[in-house]
Amino acid sequence: MELGAFSVSLAVKDLTASREFYEKLGFAAVGGEADQGWLILRNGTTTLGIFQGMFEGNLLTFNPGWDAAGKNTDPFTDVRVLQAGLKEAGLELDAEPEPGGEGPASLMLTDPDGNAILIDQHR
Repeated sequence: MELGAFSVSLAVKDLTASREFYEKLGFAAVGGEADQGWLILRNGTTTLGIFQGMFEGNLLTFNPGWDAAGKNTDPFTDVRVLQAGLKEAGLELDAEPEPGGEGPASLMLTDPDGNAILIDQHR
């Protein structure tokens, strides 16, 4: 099962303070909209999303159709195919797209320790 690019998405209290902190660790903003409360930061092949007021907690995030640099990959496994495979494996989904659609969609599930996982397809 190919889940796509991996990143950690952090729910932050102060976007500016978090950006400044992670910049001191060598991260640089490569995407996002600070005025909307979110930024994507990268250090080498490590990607970190910081989100103010969007999520209750931190997330493990996978992006089908993207590589670690956020560039399109082809072919890729559509999120709805992943959804069917996860359900077939007996996993319970917290949020899911309508089966049979196309294009951008996402699903969420929670691991046994309460960690949220977002599979977020942008294409």
